[in-house]
Amino acid sequence: MNDIARRLYSAEQVRELDRRAIDRHGIPGYTLMQRAAEACWAEIQRRWPAARQLSVVCGGGNNGGDGYVIARLARGAGLAVSLYRVGNPAGTGDAVRARADWLAGGGAEFMLLPGYLEGAEVVVDALFGIGLSRPLEGAMAAAVDEMRSARARGAGVLAVDIPSGLDADSGRLWGAAVQADVTVSFIGRKLGTETGEGPGCCGLRIYDDLGVPPEAYEGITPVATLLDPSELPALLPRRGRAAHKGSHGHVLVVGGDNGMAGAALMAGRAALRSGAGLVTLATRAAHAATLTAAQPELMCLGVEEPAQLRRLMDRADVVAIGPGLGQDDWGLGLLAETLDSSLPLVVDADALNLLAREPIRRDNWILTPHPGEAARLLKLGNTEVQRDRPAAAAALSRRYGGVAVLKGAGSLVAGQRLRLCDRGNPGMAVGGMGDVLTGIMAALVAQGLQLEEAAGAGVLLHALAGDLAAGQAERGLLPSDLIEQLRCVVNPAVA
Repeated sequence: MNDIARRLYSAEQVRELDRRAIDRHGIPGYTLMQRAAEACWAEIQRRWPAARQLSVVCGGGNNGGDGYVIARLARGAGLAVSLYRVGNPAGTGDAVRARADWLAGGGAEFMLLPGYLEGAEVVVDALFGIGLSRPLEGAMAAAVDEMRSARARGAGVLAVDIPSGLDADSGRLWGAAVQADVTVSFIGRKLGTETGEGPGCCGLRIYDDLGVPPEAYEGITPVATLLDPSELPALLPRRGRAAHKGSHGHVLVVGGDNGMAGAALMAGRAALRSGAGLVTLATRAAHAATLTAAQPELMCLGVEEPAQLRRLMDRADVVAIGPGLGQDDWGLGLLAETLDSSLPLVVDADALNLLAREPIRRDNWILTPHPGEAARLLKLGNTEVQRDRPAAAAALSRRYGGVAVLKGAGSLVAGQRLRLCDRGNPGMAVGGMGDVLTGIMAALVAQGLQLEEAAGAGVLLHALAGDLAAGQAERGLLPSDLIEQLRCVVNPAVA
C-alpha cells in the first residue's frame, strides 16, 4: 500500500484536495468527475460482469453528477439503465454538465417512487456525498430506504465515494444509511468509512486517487493513518543467534480472580506466542497449579496480598493488568500496588473499570478499552462513544495520558498521532479476545518496542491472526484459535 493510500482524511480535507487538484494542478473538475465515474464503472464490471441492468440514484450535487456519467458509460456498454433523480437538479457546477450530457445523449431521468427498484440488478448510490452533517429527510430518506430494500431483495449496491447516510468524519449513521457491497472512494480515504458503522455500510472499500499528483497532498496532515503490515518487519526483525530468554523481556500478567482464571491464562499464552522471553502470571493462589498444568511454560504464582506483587515486579519489564482481575478488594489492591510501580503498563478489562472510579494520568501505559469501558472512563454514554469513535479515542489519550486503544470495528490507536486498523473480522467479537490483545501488546513492550509502536503493532498482529484463524468461517472463532496463529504473524522478517 502506498503512503497516500494509507492516509485518512476528513471531509473538509478531501474538499481541499479536490480544490488543489483543480486550481493548482490544472485538472478540470469535469475530468475528475469522469475519472470517478470510470473507476466506479470498472468496479461494476469486475464485480457484476453478468449484469444487464443498472439503476442509478442521483442527488443534485457532484455525487449525483458522478452518477450521471456512470449511467452514460453503462448505457454505452449496452446495459439497460434507469436513472432516478432525487431532489432538485444542480444549478451550477460540473454536475449540471454531467446531467446535460446524459439527457443530450437520449438518457431519461425519473422520480424514484416506492417499488421502482424492485427489478434492479445493480444499484448505484450517487445520492449524497461527504458533506452530510444531519439526518436525511423526505425524498432523500425515502431513496435510502428504497436502496436498502433493493439490496435486501438481492440487488448489488455500489456507493459512489461514500454510502448515503454515513458520516465521512466519524463513521456514525445519520439515521438510516445505504448498505453497499462495494464503495469506491476518491482522492482521499475518508476516516468515517474505516471505523464505527463505516466498514459495515461500505462493504469492500476501493480507493482511487483519480490521478491527483502527490504534490497536492503536501502540507495536509491526515487525521489518521492506516496500520500497515509492511511496517512489521522493521519492528520485529530476525533474532540474533546469540539471543537468550532474557533478551526478549519478562511480562508479568496480573489477574485471574475467582471464576476468571482463563482470562489471565489467555493473556499469558498470547504473550508467549508473541515472543516474550519469560511470562509470569500473578493470580489467585487456588489457580496457580491449575494454570501451570494448562501451560507449563508460564510461571504461575499465587498472590493474595498486594505486597506480594513487589518482588514479581522487580523482575518484570512490563505489567499487563486487568484480565479477569475483578472489581473487589483483591483486584483493587493489586491495581493500587501496580500503579505505584514505574514499570510500563498495559491496562485492560476490570483494571479499566476500577480506574474509571478514580481516574489518574500516566504517560507510560497503554489503555485498551472496548466502547463500554471507554464510556465509563470518559463519563459518557456508550452511544456517545460510538457516535464519534475517533474523538473518543483522542479524548482518552488526552485525559489519561499514554496511548489509548479503542477496540471495535476499525480499532483506533491514539497517542502522538491517530492510527486505525482496517483488518480483523466479526468472528473476533467474543469474550477473551481482549485478553489476547493485552498479552500481545505486553510482549511487544517487553521486547523493546515503544508504547505507541507496541500498541499499533499489537492491534495489527491481533487482527491479522484473527483473520488467519477465521479463514472463511468467522462464526465460532475462539481466542485460543487466534493464539495458535500468532507465530505466523509475529515473524514477518522470516516470511
